[in-house]
Amino acid sequence: MGDFSGEVISHIDREYVRQLLDNGERIDGRAFDEYRPVEIELNVVPAKAEGSALVNIGDTSVVAGVKVLVGDPYPDTPDQGVTVVTAELPPLASPMFELGPPRQDAIELARVVDRGVRESESVNVSKLVIESGKKVYLIFCDVYPLEYDGNLIDASSLAVNAALGSAQYPEMKLEDGDLVETGKILKVPVENHAIECTIGKIGKHLVIDPHIKEEMVQDSRLTVAVDESQNLTAIQKGGGVGPMTLDEIDQSMGMALEGSKQLREILEQALKEVE
Repeated sequence: MGDFSGEVISHIDREYVRQLLDNGERIDGRAFDEYRPVEIELNVVPAKAEGSALVNIGDTSVVAGVKVLVGDPYPDTPDQGVTVVTAELPPLASPMFELGPPRQDAIELARVVDRGVRESESVNVSKLVIESGKKVYLIFCDVYPLEYDGNLIDASSLAVNAALGSAQYPEMKLEDGDLVETGKILKVPVENHAIECTIGKIGKHLVIDPHIKEEMVQDSRLTVAVDESQNLTAIQKGGGVGPMTLDEIDQSMGMALEGSKQLREILEQALKEVE
């Protein structure tokens, strides 16, 4: 797996997509380095999550929810809290997704988005400690696609960033071994939003934010996480076994750097409106 598209595309459609690219066009009329319209709505499930966001990239729609729990730290990191990204691919989002245990598709989606958060140190986990070695906050980010029309990774990454940035939870403390609320409300200590941008390789062409039909014919894809200082903090290749040359990787990173600026501006505007 790796392209979230288990459906077989017809030979005619496959050739049509490739011929369009050879003529300098894409199936939906965009430029090769252009995202579909992007929208972010915050706090869409306030009753069930400490923070949540709905992200639309074109007709791809993803909800991310943040739950904040209290638990024990990992033995090797007693002075750090925990952040975890999980994903589910429900049949509601696409007939390609099936009920049952998490498929490789969902596991890969969660890992790629999780890597963007962890490697960029988006959340200051040292600020998630209630009492060192005893109790810490556990931040769970759940990704749930509602509609799949290509590029779940970028939509999920943006939704997780938005949900984390808007999440609030009650401060807890230990008193005589019991957890009690202090009455203070905290925000998740997000210090570095890392934006993931995905570029698909189809033949000799590179396209950002691949449409579902482009995903079905791509040779491979490259997802690049870009932090607030324009550093590349994580890179993940997938979506097929096709190779990418060093020049193609370099071009993809340049496209990601530019694409992340657009997504970051939309994210920051959305978060500013809820401050």
